[in-house]
Amino acid sequence: MASLSSISALQASVARAERQVQKDQTQVNQDADRLDASRDQLNKDKQTLADNKSESSQAQAAAQKPTSTVNLTRAIENPPRAEQQLPADLVTAKPQVNTLGQTIGKYINVTA
Repeated sequence: MASLSSISALQASVARAERQVQKDQTQVNQDADRLDASRDQLNKDKQTLADNKSESSQAQAAAQKPTSTVNLTRAIENPPRAEQQLPADLVTAKPQVNTLGQTIGKYINVTA
């Protein structure tokens, strides 16, 4: 017949084993959650990588596309005088003269 102390020892041992199983099960659940999160992040990273590769290949294709050639024959010729015009910021305004013959504008002739 089993003694009372051996039964108590067995019960304590079973209780310890059950606590360890619960602890291990909690750890397994946490690891499974982290694994799922890692898989989700991996899928996002793969998608980002695919998008970046696509954008990179499009940029390279655009960079390698031959540019249109410039026709220099017209650039070397002198256009007729009527077609020649200076940009607006280079054109100087003609000075205006008041009734006394003084120029009006940025600079005024103050000698009379």
